[in-house]
Amino acid sequence: MLTALALAAWLLPSSTSALSVRSPSCDSLAELVKESVPGLTSVKSALVPANTLNISTVFNSASFCRVNGTVPYPENNTVLFEVWLPEASSYNGRFLAVGNGGLAGKIDYAAMVENANKGYATAGGDSGHRAEDNNGGDAYPGGIRLPFLHDRNQVLAWIRNSIALFTPPAREIAGLYYEKVPEHAYYKGCSTGGAQGFALAEYHPELFDGIVAGCPGNWYSHLALSFLWNQQVTLDSAFLPQESLNLIRNAVLDECDTLDGVADRVLENPLSCTFDLNKLACPASTTNTTTCLTAEQLTAAKEVYAGPRRAGTNGSLYPGFDLGSESEWMVQEGRLSLSFSLPLLQNMVFDDLSYNGTTFDWSSDVDALDEKVGSLIDSISTNLTAFKSGGGKLLVTQGWADPYNAATWPIQHLEEVEKVTGDRKDWASLFMVPGGGHCGGASTYPQVPGKQNSLEALVDWVENGASPKELLGDSPADGSKRTKKLCPWPQTAKLVGTDVDNSESYTCS
Repeated sequence: MLTALALAAWLLPSSTSALSVRSPSCDSLAELVKESVPGLTSVKSALVPANTLNISTVFNSASFCRVNGTVPYPENNTVLFEVWLPEASSYNGRFLAVGNGGLAGKIDYAAMVENANKGYATAGGDSGHRAEDNNGGDAYPGGIRLPFLHDRNQVLAWIRNSIALFTPPAREIAGLYYEKVPEHAYYKGCSTGGAQGFALAEYHPELFDGIVAGCPGNWYSHLALSFLWNQQVTLDSAFLPQESLNLIRNAVLDECDTLDGVADRVLENPLSCTFDLNKLACPASTTNTTTCLTAEQLTAAKEVYAGPRRAGTNGSLYPGFDLGSESEWMVQEGRLSLSFSLPLLQNMVFDDLSYNGTTFDWSSDVDALDEKVGSLIDSISTNLTAFKSGGGKLLVTQGWADPYNAATWPIQHLEEVEKVTGDRKDWASLFMVPGGGHCGGASTYPQVPGKQNSLEALVDWVENGASPKELLGDSPADGSKRTKKLCPWPQTAKLVGTDVDNSESYTCS
């Protein structure tokens, strides 16, 4: 890991001596940073008083010093970043970098304020390109030229390198302000941020003591393939309206809900459920298809469960979706393909903004995608030995009802990592969230707690050697006080008490 001593060596000699002088005020910090931290530009600092910054109805609970600047990288590119430094009485002595979402291009201020409020010296960046230069960071509905996808260095920065570019200087800025470089450095991100987490473990294993990677899209190119596949198999008469998706999900729950001993309309482990979709087939004589599935719809649903496959060999290109997730599929039937799949194909593979995917070859075009896109944005190495041997800890979370990422992807990937890197119980742990969505609660499972204490568990693991035996899920969208015990996969929660809505009534086994 990047220790305080190693970090000092990364800098010019003047920065080392700066740590011994009196802690600067926030107003003077920018000038000290300019003198002490090489390579940064446009550095500014300003004090933000407590309860004066509102980020999506969340206020900063303590005052903090807000530092922003830019880190240059090849071809006149820059990463814009900020470091929020809580007042000394609130600072917990740790550094945390937060990731990005989607196509990125902007700092995740919601994650910044959440973690600064917990006392972390918190840093975040815009991933090395500007959302305002790229259709506001939203490629929907396709047919839009996204300049960053035409700049190899910006593409590399997006997922693989941007966090690594701003982390050393951001951590040193914290050291200047507090007169001591934070002893431990952590990273937390979800979705694209989860992909960035895996990229850090693979390409920059020395930077962080611990990484939380939620709902990781680290096989990003093939995640985009799954969006295209699911859109194509549900076209026209195969389309699955929300009422049909709910029909399937409810039938699955009727069949398998109580396999875990709890009637809560949630599957603890969808892989333990066996369900015959054909029982929902419409009778040949029916004219009302709202309570059954047509032959075309049955085929479509089976294709979504199966996931994309290579033409010719029928080999899997990405996992399919799991039982119990069906009510979340609507976004798979169009928007995700238009927001991610087509933009990548239009801008990076075919260089044709009119390309609509209908002629996509599920063999040769997959190879072209792997070469032109996957080689730049995927982080799927099964050899994470450098991260493991350096003492790094990786904590992965994944919702079983995630409407974006197939839930079994991190299961499959970590199984392959373990084959190469060795037993992962001491350095990499996966927590599946029954009924959980994408980086939070699933809209159709409002009773499921949408937050987990993943970062707190990671800190305890890194600093005290206590590998997490469970996570606590809380804050369900329905406003109830229900809590959920989450277990390290492949363990699941078993009811041993009487209160089914209390995590303490469960044990992991």
